[in-house]
Amino acid sequence: MKIKYQDLIEQTFEFPQEEFEVHDNELYFNKIPLMDIIKQYGTPVKLTYLPKISSQIQKAKRLFNVAMAKVDYQADYKYCYCTKSSHFSFVLEEALKNKINLETSSAFDINIIDELYNSGIIGKDIFILSNGFKRTQYLENIVRLINDGFINTIPILDNMDELQYYTDNVSKNFNVGIRIASEEEPMFSFYTSRLGIRYNDIVPFYHEMIETNPKIGLKMLHFFINTGIKDTAYYWNELNKSLNVYVELKKVCPELDSFNIGGGFPIKRSLGFEYDYEYMAEEIVAQIKSVCDQHGVPEPDIFTEFGSFTVGESGATLYSVLDQKQQNDRELWNMIDSSFMTTLPDSWAINQRFILLPVNRWDAEYQRVCLGGLTCDSQDYYNDEAHTNAVFLPKFDKNDPLYLGFFHTGAYQESLGGYGGIQHCLIPAPKHIIIDLDENGDFSPKLFAKEQSYKSMLKTLGF
Repeated sequence: MKIKYQDLIEQTFEFPQEEFEVHDNELYFNKIPLMDIIKQYGTPVKLTYLPKISSQIQKAKRLFNVAMAKVDYQADYKYCYCTKSSHFSFVLEEALKNKINLETSSAFDINIIDELYNSGIIGKDIFILSNGFKRTQYLENIVRLINDGFINTIPILDNMDELQYYTDNVSKNFNVGIRIASEEEPMFSFYTSRLGIRYNDIVPFYHEMIETNPKIGLKMLHFFINTGIKDTAYYWNELNKSLNVYVELKKVCPELDSFNIGGGFPIKRSLGFEYDYEYMAEEIVAQIKSVCDQHGVPEPDIFTEFGSFTVGESGATLYSVLDQKQQNDRELWNMIDSSFMTTLPDSWAINQRFILLPVNRWDAEYQRVCLGGLTCDSQDYYNDEAHTNAVFLPKFDKNDPLYLGFFHTGAYQESLGGYGGIQHCLIPAPKHIIIDLDENGDFSPKLFAKEQSYKSMLKTLGF
């Protein structure tokens, strides 16, 4: 009878997998022995495995370049990282090793651009795509970049009034992009994105405000789908509508040469995850080429803006199970040594599921449990996974501590959780470990931040 936790996983999924394997009943993540990390740093702890960031970027570049070669695509592919997914310096420095470009979404993002340039990490020729609805400080910072010689800074117009600020304040010729207000999936409570300019307004706006001004060039059309790149009729329909706007514009606007596909590739949220990245890249490239060929216009450079895809799978969060509580006849609650609301805010805010696996005791019998966080909030729990409406873990044993890992948590969680600030119920943010490979290819963990102290919280609170 197969009753061990490892038996459960192996009969449910193809296992081991590329980033997960088990040795001596302990879990390895990207070949990192996680129990060694726990023994050295304790729990709770967050870790970032830097090489995964570069491998994701190279994967996307390879997919699109191969897809272009297959159809003899006569333009280039450019990878952009969405800084909002994770603003940490070590993330940006790792990503930028791969000769990529950046997408910004707020005024302070531009200050990060300044720091990267002053450190010699980027040059003034990097493409900087500035998205979002822009307040005065954001507009001022974009203008400063352009005037300072960042020649490939492209503000993506979110509304028609935005252009006037650049016209009045940029001291040289400059390029802009236009974001299309795409329609959203029917499951949303709204039908059209709040961001961007309506399909029917784009060409008239170009004729009225851009074509007649020799100072402005329209370089890019930006297409964004909130739910990301998916093989659905909805996605292909919206892509086709946007491409038709592109070719219509291209016929009257010779300098237009770039099509920006916003909304990224998905990342692995379950051991049962399946997604044909190669097919999707090939189909996107083929459709762009096909529409352009039908209308007799050159293919555009393709930009993608990948945030979660870039950094999400590099992250993990490790906890200890402190105790188990039986609250009624059916529910067993494993209490972790932190808070989901502090460390994994998406798990309660949007019911996001992550890959959950025990770090040790894979040879123990398993049981169905609920996971509870330390706060007194009723929402601080985790009780199902992406592939099932339950959580199964090795049986709790007071004499044999159980450690858990949530994986592919590298995007958004720190910024949404208010990293470095006040945490819910004052549960401190955990320590953060960066793991890289040294010159010999060995793992080299480094403490980036200690566990948040009570002094830092009290200071923020004014005590």
